[in-house]
Amino acid sequence: MKLKMAVVGKDVSKSLSPLMHTFILNKLNVECTYDKISIAIEDFDLKFKEILEEYDTLNVTIPYKLDCMKYLNHILDDAKTFGAVNTICCKEKAGYNTDGMGFMLMLHNGGIEVKGKKVLVLGSGGVGRSVIKKLMEEDAKVFAYDLNQEGLHSLYNEFKGFTPLTELKIDHYDCIMNCTGVRMHKTVGKSPIGEEFFKGAEAAVDLIYEPKESEFLRLARRNGLKTLNGEAMLFYQAYYADCYFLGLKMDSKLAKDLFFEFQKIQK
Repeated sequence: MKLKMAVVGKDVSKSLSPLMHTFILNKLNVECTYDKISIAIEDFDLKFKEILEEYDTLNVTIPYKLDCMKYLNHILDDAKTFGAVNTICCKEKAGYNTDGMGFMLMLHNGGIEVKGKKVLVLGSGGVGRSVIKKLMEEDAKVFAYDLNQEGLHSLYNEFKGFTPLTELKIDHYDCIMNCTGVRMHKTVGKSPIGEEFFKGAEAAVDLIYEPKESEFLRLARRNGLKTLNGEAMLFYQAYYADCYFLGLKMDSKLAKDLFFEFQKIQK
């Protein structure tokens, strides 16, 4: 078997997905090619239909996790729950979402406990949806803020179970999670919140992995918080996606072992 794969997003030029998926699949004795496909928003509808026919599997990232769904015949498992897709089996036009599983394994292996904790989530887009839903399932007290208030309140009407914020005010949060695009590309070196929000918090998580320490995480670390970037989540969701592609049973211990080995060879 040799899979023709790609990651699709607005700008995937720095994506680690090809490296991670190739590593994982080689460990599972599967050959693959893996492309990076960046698509401008105005070109998405035209190009995505062509890409679906050309590839065996696709991984979808910012900002197309919702936009891709209209081209699929089946929305399954967590994708149905979250209303967002990051994993596509192209032949069946079947969409899945492994963000939530990858997110929770990252928190577990990173030693961050959310049960009963007061958590602020910044951003409610594709990955933010998954994070909010998983935190709710883990009985966290979830507060969410997004500049796109219409989208945030639409998500609240869909999910319930969390508190949508109309404005950001300093409050005590046990954990703060950044699911926005602030800290990527042209916004490198910026944080979506000021340092004052980290006072008294325990942990901060940034779902992006490049740069490894965003300004958001730097401010958190300077205030003594435990910090995690999104590299482990990306790896774990890639592993779970490959399990969908290959029809394999998912094994969280194997995922953890593979990530440990991946990190060693990257140093």
